[in-house]
Order: sequence, then structure tokens, then C-alpha cells
Amino acid sequence: MGVQSTTNKKTCDWVLVFTVIILVLIGFIMVYSASYPDGYYKFGGNGFYFLKKQLIAGAVGIVAMLIAMNINYRIYKKLNKVIFLVCIVAGVSLFTAHGTEANGAQRWIDIAGNSVQPSEIIKIAGVLYMAYFLESKSAVISKFKAGFIPSILLIGLFSGLIAIQKDLSTSAVLALSLSIMFFAAGANILYFLGLGAVGTLGAIFLIAKEQYRINRVLSFLDPFKYKMTVGWQVVQSLYALGSGGLFGMGLGKSRQKFFYIPEPYNDFIFSIIGEEMGFIGCILIILLFVVVIWRGIRIAMNAPDMFGSFVAIGITSIIGIQALIHIAVVTSSMPPTGIALPFISAGGTSLFVMLASVGILLNISKYSDTYRS
Repeated sequence: MGVQSTTNKKTCDWVLVFTVIILVLIGFIMVYSASYPDGYYKFGGNGFYFLKKQLIAGAVGIVAMLIAMNINYRIYKKLNKVIFLVCIVAGVSLFTAHGTEANGAQRWIDIAGNSVQPSEIIKIAGVLYMAYFLESKSAVISKFKAGFIPSILLIGLFSGLIAIQKDLSTSAVLALSLSIMFFAAGANILYFLGLGAVGTLGAIFLIAKEQYRINRVLSFLDPFKYKMTVGWQVVQSLYALGSGGLFGMGLGKSRQKFFYIPEPYNDFIFSIIGEEMGFIGCILIILLFVVVIWRGIRIAMNAPDMFGSFVAIGITSIIGIQALIHIAVVTSSMPPTGIALPFISAGGTSLFVMLASVGILLNISKYSDTYRS
């Protein structure tokens, strides 16, 4: 048993590794297929434009995953002040000379000619700092004044740093993930229900404040009524999913990617998956994410300390919630919003940070007491 325990601490969760690699490879294929028309017609006949960027981000991301996998996760607890500062700097960096605006939102900064999304950095840094905070407050986390109020202020701060970038969907993903961590830490359920009510009211207020968000709700309630205006994306997404049938039209044979769905390689890539790979392909993708979430929960439950457990819960929550929202949007199960499908959608910063986060998760799994064959 002693030898077995020693071996366990040197091995990571290979099921998680292979599942994530499969998702990334599927992402390369689907980004190429979904982005070819945009690349060809908008970038001088270069149909490989988005694929090249995704391949580079994927390669760098896998290197980051391997590095993070071999760095003791406990070091992030010691670097809590630095991590907190990174969140603040990332949040305010958009309002400097390096910040760039697109589609009415200030969400990118330009670094050496590359566009970087600070919100992706804030997500993982927020999880790491929240894990440190929850562990340090574990004795009083169920108390209103000593535990609940500071936790809520922290969740509000991190999600607010993203919300000021006019990125309500990513802000909501982080707020929900941090709230799940807080709940797992032992938050008082009554206080937690009150938090949910306040959060719902806050979301309604933010939606009512912007006309484009109101339009998204209207397009969700009856997309075909507004199919020539605000419901266009959702309707075209449903056409894509319907055209795919059970087995799909075949890789590369999507029709909706030819400028019917704006940026089909990003926020609506799951609809192209449905059109080309059919219902079977969609189920395969969903099952792969279920495996990732299962392994993440398993790592959290068997982590050797509370910090590792909270970090695993936070990273797993971000992946799961983001995938759930993306799929819900393209199937018209919730109002449309811009959320990438983890590991699959085009986006260098998102892919890099997701893979680095999985590396941290894998390092935690090395210290798990669970036996692996």
C-alpha cells in the first residue's frame, strides 16, 4: 500500500488529459471548417487564417498545461497577493492606451500585435484567490458578518471587473463559479438563497439598462418573430441544427457558416457541429464535457487540502457553466449571449487559459489519495 500511495502522487488524471486533448483536436477541425469562408473572403483568400491562430494558441496552451501540471498547486496560495493584484491590473488595463474596442465593447488589450482578453485571466486568477480566501475563512464562513459579507464583496469585485468591460455573460460565469465555491465551503443556505435573489435582481437591472440586452431577451421569447432583426442568429442556429439531423451533413459541408451565422467559429460553433456532425456529434461533445466535469469533481473530492479542493471546484465550474451556457444559447434554451465553447471555439486567450487551468487541476490530481490503474 505504501508503494501504491507513492505512485499515486506521481501520476495525474490521464482520463482528464486525454478527454481535454480530444476536445482540443475537435476544436481545431471545427474552427477550420466553420471559419474557412470568413478567412477566405475577409483575409485575402487565406482560409486557414483562424486555424493557424488556433493551432498556435493550442500548442502554447498545451505547453502551459504541462508546465502547470508539474508546479505544486500550493504555490498559488503563497502568491495570493500577487494574484489579487493581477486581477486588478487586468481589469483596469482595458481603459489604458492599449485597450481596444470591438462590437461596442472594450474587452481586449493589444500586446505586441496580439489581442488578449483580460477577462480570461481574471477568471482563473479570481478562482485561485477565492480558494485561498475560503480556506483562510473556513472557521467563520457560515457567519454573516465574518464570512458571508466578505465573500460576497469578493465575488462582486471579481465579476465586476469583467462587467465594466460590458461583458455580462463572462461576468455571470465567474460569479456563478465563485458562488459554487462559496457554497461548497459551507455558506449558510439561507444567506445563499438571499444572494441568489439579489443576483437575479441585479441581472434584470443590467439587462434593462441596455437595449441590446432587451433585444436578446425578445429574440429568445420568439426568435422567428424577429428573424430578420435581433432573432437572426438564433434562427440560423436552429436551421443549422435542424439540417444536421441524426448524422450530420458531413465535415466541411455546413451551409449556415457561409455568412448566415456571424462568427460561426466562436459563439455559435456548436450549431456548426450539429449541422456537420449531427445529433450524434453533439451528444459526443456533451459526453466529453460530462467526463471533464466528472473528473474535476472527483479531483475536488479527493484533494488533500481545502485549498486544492476549492481550486478544483472553481476550475471545473467555469468549464461546466461555460459549456452549458454556450449549448443553451445555440439551442435557444436561453437568451443569446456571447460565450465560447471551452477548448473548441476560436479564441487564443480562452484556449490558452483553459489549458493552463486544466494543468493546475491535473497537478491537484497528483496529490489525490484515489487509486488509479
